Amino acid sequence: MTVVLLDTNILVYAFDRTEPEKRAQAMKIVLDLQVNPVGCLSIQCLSEFFNAVTRGAAPKLPIEEAVQYVQDYLLAFPTFPLTQSIVLEAARGVRDHSLSFYDAQIWASALINDIPFVFSEDFQDGRVLEGVRFVNPFTETFKLQKWI
Repeated sequence: MTVVLLDTNILVYAFDRTEPEKRAQAMKIVLDLQVNPVGCLSIQCLSEFFNAVTRGAAPKLPIEEAVQYVQDYLLAFPTFPLTQSIVLEAARGVRDHSLSFYDAQIWASALINDIPFVFSEDFQDGRVLEGVRFVNPFTETFKLQKWI
C-alpha cells in the first residue's frame, strides 16, 4: 500500500556528500520505502531532482548518472504525473493555505492520489492540510520503522 510521497529533497540528499548525516538518512529512506512498497513520487519531484543534482559548478552527479537514477526511480516507485487537476488544486493550495506554488503541487499530488503522508523538510513537521500530513524525516524524533 502506497502511503508516503517522497519530496525532492529526500532524493537530492541521497547524493549530497556535504551533508553526510542527511545523506545516510535519505539513502535509507529511499531504499526502505522501495523494498517495503509504501513510497511513491511525483514527476515534479523527479524533474526537480534531475535539475538539482546536475546544476552548478560542482554538480552532485554527472548528467548520465542522473538520467540513470531518474530511470531507476521510475522503475522503483509508483510515479504520479503532473496533471491539470494537480495544477488547479495547487493554485487552490496557494490561495487557501499560503503554500508556495511548487510546494502546493507536491501537496496536491498527494491529496489527489490519496497519499496521506509527504516526507519533506520543506514543510512544517506534523502539519496536516486536508488529510495530508507532512513529516520531516531529518528530525531527531523520526523513526523510519513506523512507516514501513
